[in-house]
Amino acid sequence: MMPDLSKRRFLTSVAGSAAASALGSLGILEQLFAQVASVAPGELAQDEAFWSAIAKQYTLTPDFIQLENGYYAATATPVLEKYIRHVRDVNASSSFYMRTRQPDDKLASAHALARMLGCGDGELIVTRNTTESLDTVINGFDWKPGDEAVMAAQDYGSMLDMFKLQARRHGLVNRVVSVPMHPVSDEEIVKVYESALSPKTRLLMVCHMINITGQILPVRKIVEMAHRRGVQVMVDGAHTFGQLDFTIGDLGGCDYYGSSLHKWLGAPLGAGILYVRRDRVTGLQQMFGDATWPDDDIRKLNHTGTHPPATDLAIMDAIAFHETIGAARKQARLRYLQRYWTDKLRGQKRLVVNTPHAVERSCAIANVGIEGVAPADLAKTLLEKHRIFTVAIDGAGVRGVRVTPQVFTTIAQLDDFVAALRGLAA
Repeated sequence: MMPDLSKRRFLTSVAGSAAASALGSLGILEQLFAQVASVAPGELAQDEAFWSAIAKQYTLTPDFIQLENGYYAATATPVLEKYIRHVRDVNASSSFYMRTRQPDDKLASAHALARMLGCGDGELIVTRNTTESLDTVINGFDWKPGDEAVMAAQDYGSMLDMFKLQARRHGLVNRVVSVPMHPVSDEEIVKVYESALSPKTRLLMVCHMINITGQILPVRKIVEMAHRRGVQVMVDGAHTFGQLDFTIGDLGGCDYYGSSLHKWLGAPLGAGILYVRRDRVTGLQQMFGDATWPDDDIRKLNHTGTHPPATDLAIMDAIAFHETIGAARKQARLRYLQRYWTDKLRGQKRLVVNTPHAVERSCAIANVGIEGVAPADLAKTLLEKHRIFTVAIDGAGVRGVRVTPQVFTTIAQLDDFVAALRGLAA
């Protein structure tokens, strides 16, 4: 058995690394931000020299221009190095770490994320991704034949598939609406969802940001409407946590919220969150058997077996890096990058921007297509002829390529993208 002194030294090394190391390599960034502390986020968003310094915190391939960061974005080099250190530290003690510290360290990461989201410690767990989080909720309902759920055709395919599974297993009836791509008001969108509700509706799923177009939906108004009708609301926040500056309180008391941390927060691949409002925990059934926790403890939903812990440890490092930049500054820069290229292409012959024009209805993500060109062909041509990587979207009324810049994306790269599209459309 390892002596107590060695045990204490090991626990200090590993358990403390997520907090201590997260601060160790951020000195340069902290100095950089100290120089611009009084600059408004909107103004700083246009400072290319400043964001060039941020871009240097990432190690990226020079082989192509990466404009598909929404699926999985590169982790900043300081966070990546700490993640690798976590892997080595845990490996050095293997099962000793897993049996003595892993649960507490994961809980600490969950608590840090809860503070960031603005919810209680007992309302959030760390999962592997958004799909796992929302599947946990959908599968956790005690569905009865004839129960109804409402969702949109523009929702993520895996979530729609999970609802289809419940329809096959339990007789659930799925009501699928279509969200207008260019709404004239919030109320237009709210009415689309409200029109699908009935006395049998138990759950409404809504995207905080539609992944294929980048449209931000008026979640608070939708939640308030649904609650007035006695319907619970699950929010797909896959693309908003770490991209938008918000807390769970801004969403009108939604019942469930899921997101991924490897998209916009900058954590290593394979981390997500599930928020369940405290009074909804008891009502959810578990996907996997685990008699450890009482029925009102959210951890009953978090049985993952033996799971690699380095990603969970690196969450603390990713939070530190994100908070050094600042949520408001990051949101302003991402929105500026999107507006930079979309404003140049809107109204151009044969080019179709599938993202609302109003500033408040989008942030980093947007979608563009060329009339008469299949999205798959457009994405292929951009990559093979112009070394620009995007993803084709062809469904739910959306035909184009999704474009998702990150804080390391440069204006020169977006200029290349705009020039390529104009040339292809000519």
